[in-house]
Amino acid sequence: MLYFRNTTKGGTMKHSSTLFLQSVIFLLGIVVLYVCAFGIPWLVGTPGLGGYDPILLSLYIPAVPFFFALFQATKLINYIDTNRAFSLLSVKAFRNIKVCAVAIAGFFVLAMPYIFYVADKDDSPGSLLVGLVIIFAASVIATFAAVLQKLVQNAVDIKSENDLTV
Repeated sequence: MLYFRNTTKGGTMKHSSTLFLQSVIFLLGIVVLYVCAFGIPWLVGTPGLGGYDPILLSLYIPAVPFFFALFQATKLINYIDTNRAFSLLSVKAFRNIKVCAVAIAGFFVLAMPYIFYVADKDDSPGSLLVGLVIIFAASVIATFAAVLQKLVQNAVDIKSENDLTV
């Protein structure tokens, strides 16, 4: 079990909501790591995939910012557990998540012409749809992280103003 230090009570305390979020992040990371370690190598070289091999091999590139974003999300949850949710550390974590999401979306935008070429040649619109869904999901995450970054930055600014007036 994961235990976190609760700074308000001085002891350790398990937070069920953040524990659930950390578990989801951990499981998501395990699934993607499994796909990167076993799924992609198993698919590459499979007869009948032809032009999809470069696409499959290039999936390792967005995996790097994906795992970095998961790490930043874990740090963010730890900040929440230690009552540092409204700090510059949280703002930085949201900014890093936003940059990672933009990098993932940007990579897929750059890869879409080749994906379109292979999908058109193979008459497989599903592969084109998968690329578009990933671009859309990464864009939504980047937008959400940017909004939360701004909200937390405003809260930090207000908190620092209040600390100066007291």
